[in-house]
Amino acid sequence: MAKVGDRVKVQSSGADYEGAVIPYSGKQKDILMIKLNSGYNVGVKIDKNTKVSVIGESPGAEASQPVKYSHKPGLPHVTLIATGGTIGSKVDYKTGAVHMLMSPEELIANIPELTEIINLKKILRPFSLASEDMSSAEWQKIAEEVEKELNAGADGIIVTHGTDTLHYTASALSFMLKNLGKPVALVGGQRSSDRGSFDGAMNLICAAHYCKSNIAEVAIIMHAEPSDSYCFAIRGTKARKMHTSRRDAFRPINDLPFAKIWKDGKIEIINKNLRERKDGKVSVEGKFENKIALLKYFPGADPEILNYFVKEKYKGIIIEATGLGHVATQPLNKKNSWLEAIKNAVAKGILVCFAPQALYGRLDPFVYSNARILHDLGVIYLQDMLPETAYVKLGHVLAYEKHIEQAKKMMLANVAGEINDKIPEESFLY
Repeated sequence: MAKVGDRVKVQSSGADYEGAVIPYSGKQKDILMIKLNSGYNVGVKIDKNTKVSVIGESPGAEASQPVKYSHKPGLPHVTLIATGGTIGSKVDYKTGAVHMLMSPEELIANIPELTEIINLKKILRPFSLASEDMSSAEWQKIAEEVEKELNAGADGIIVTHGTDTLHYTASALSFMLKNLGKPVALVGGQRSSDRGSFDGAMNLICAAHYCKSNIAEVAIIMHAEPSDSYCFAIRGTKARKMHTSRRDAFRPINDLPFAKIWKDGKIEIINKNLRERKDGKVSVEGKFENKIALLKYFPGADPEILNYFVKEKYKGIIIEATGLGHVATQPLNKKNSWLEAIKNAVAKGILVCFAPQALYGRLDPFVYSNARILHDLGVIYLQDMLPETAYVKLGHVLAYEKHIEQAKKMMLANVAGEINDKIPEESFLY
């Protein structure tokens, strides 16, 4: 009888399968689980007509064994900070369980190509969380680990992370890391490691090449196309997850990616508006004001939504406004007007900012009269800043600046490429 780790050929009900036997955790005893050559798993019901032939042992059965790994002269030393997500795990075909990668040797066993690109200095695991469970406290912890490793001599940093809120963390690191002179790559995986379409390996390889580059920016490194052609390096404050499941889910918004990166190490610089490597110590400004909110305006929205945050003594609010920067101001039903609620919030010392709900393009309060009224009330129009980036920046700014007028100036200052004076025309749906 075939055992876990064996490579088998199976004929069942007129269908043929070939692959490696993996553990089955279900209650049925007549199911044989096989990892197909394509990378996908299939469960085959075994009956008297099923033929199973053992043709060898699967290489996957030895995947959990340690490999010898030594640093190679001339390659950059890179630290990997693993925070959770399927990209930082492997399937153990002896047990069927998913294990977190805890050492350079384990990662190299999964992606041996990395040994020709970088010297993996160490893997740090400050915590292991699904990205939707993260908060500003975890952003601060990651920033502190990045600071420590870069100042200890690492030539670059790779952060593995769940994809759902990857762009929030990228924005946070962009604002928290001061005087950054080396590359910081954030990487995720849209497909799990037990699938033939697993994208994490290529994303990590491209991230390793990014850490060899001369670009000293926080960037998201992910598939640029559905196929395994190349990756994008996208500015941390200009990236957004635009699809729930596609491998090329992350796109640059109102900006061009820094570069295209191929698995063989070829890097094509697309956006020259970037910082290059430099000497010096990086520092962290990791404090965050959590009494802030991100709201999405919708037709008929009750302004009491805003009043709630005023009553709860919030310090700042980002509103995703429609079009060039609008919320209801003069509706037929006067109770739906947001003018009084916004006026009250501003009078209470709350920083009220608008970001574009449309994502692409910039806000402009001087085209339509309603927007002029809102601007005159004290609303800050954040130009082409993404709502998520605006939320993160607001929390960062208010943690360090208590004077409202100075905070307004800081929100409108371009700190980490979050505001573009001129949006590249070709960046739309790039």
